[in-house]
Amino acid sequence: MFKLFKKKTVPNLWILTEERPKKEVLKTILLKFVQDNGISGFIDNLRVLPVLEKGKFTFTYELVGFRCNKVNKVFIKTVSGSSSFVDFLVFYQAKEPDPTTDKPDYAIEETKTDDQESRNTGVYQRCSKFVYINSFFPRTRKIMLYNLQIGQKERPTETNIFGTRMLLTIGVEILGKKLDGKIFKPFSSIEELIASKESMRKAPSGNVPIEIKREGNIIFVSGRLVKSDRLAHDPNIGALSAISDTLRKLGWKGEIVMTRHGLGQKHLESNNKFILIASQIGIKLDGLTMPKAKPHAQYWRYDTEGEKIGTIFIHLVVESFTEAYSIYENHAGSERGYFVTSSGECVTVDKYTDRVAYKSGEKDKIINLPDLTILDVSRKEIVNIEGEMYKNRLKGIEQISLFDAFENLYIKKQYPGLHVVRTVVLYGGHSEAEMLAIEIEIGFILSRDGDLVLGVKAPGIFKDAIERLLDFWG
Repeated sequence: MFKLFKKKTVPNLWILTEERPKKEVLKTILLKFVQDNGISGFIDNLRVLPVLEKGKFTFTYELVGFRCNKVNKVFIKTVSGSSSFVDFLVFYQAKEPDPTTDKPDYAIEETKTDDQESRNTGVYQRCSKFVYINSFFPRTRKIMLYNLQIGQKERPTETNIFGTRMLLTIGVEILGKKLDGKIFKPFSSIEELIASKESMRKAPSGNVPIEIKREGNIIFVSGRLVKSDRLAHDPNIGALSAISDTLRKLGWKGEIVMTRHGLGQKHLESNNKFILIASQIGIKLDGLTMPKAKPHAQYWRYDTEGEKIGTIFIHLVVESFTEAYSIYENHAGSERGYFVTSSGECVTVDKYTDRVAYKSGEKDKIINLPDLTILDVSRKEIVNIEGEMYKNRLKGIEQISLFDAFENLYIKKQYPGLHVVRTVVLYGGHSEAEMLAIEIEIGFILSRDGDLVLGVKAPGIFKDAIERLLDFWG
């Protein structure tokens, strides 16, 4: 006689993100998960599918194309951070994560930026995120994921080396880049950290250099933290946070004091991310009194307000259910993408037609950018999309009238002869009467209740994608 065993529940993978989930990044996350856990998994043609119930979006996506007997399903949800949020949190559990109680298995920061474009944003600007999250989830595995779309420099800069070594010292893993183990290794002592910074090329005359000086039981770290009359110098906030955290990891118990920061007492707000980090690590600001920090109760929350909820939805539906694809994305609050040329090359999009003139007051020299640009090959059509909240739809309609410079400089040069359509994608609204009264410039609305509403003159690719999505879910 056979004994019957109760079937054990197989956990799900939950991937929470502020960004549009990219298949190449999701693949890296899945491979990392199976490798770390010593299990087998197979990946084949990943697709991100919106989950519908009774024809309505549940605000959950399912990632299909991954098979692993230790994972039931892979779900993706859009979230927002309270402050200085990493790009991905990954949970391995059966139930949907609770922001007040559950702890993620991974915290992952993704960037497309490397030395090739910027020394500071590729490393320093990201550092503070890993320092900040430690106060919430100290045991969560931290990963810096480089999703490079422009080739990696053959010889890394001093800034890149120094910043990466600090990340390694504070326990952050690096994925997506080739690292020379002889160069990129954790610092072994406080003396080595100070000597390494001292040996780097000095800042240009007139700039405040980042320097580390030890005097008795105090370590002084110089660096400008003021920008636009606020405590908001992100690269330096990242650099000084990482230096301080690295000092603590290397065993420094004394004071850490920031000097030549340029701040006044009026700039210090109790909920500023640097103040929160300073309170966490034990950092002082020379000549100022540190306010009592007011930490956030939780690190993240489910996003129910952002305009990008609508543009990310239409982006994923189009790419999962049609042959069309994005050639530019700039979803609100997310990292700017590259423009994909007709030859498949990724190029950085300029912010201004004339930067000097813009800075001198000629505001018409700015390049107004869409939130999403889709290439519909079958129709020989390009769709430029502006995302907005339903209540701000008139602002979105006004914005699409300003895309001339972007289209002339990029689209018409790279895709001559293709028809260009401009449309607005909205998130928000509730009642059917609201939806029926929309302006003709509105191509698609995702309501707060999950309704999928196509505009009267919705681009053909929108109609194809939504029809196939509805058919898929029966």
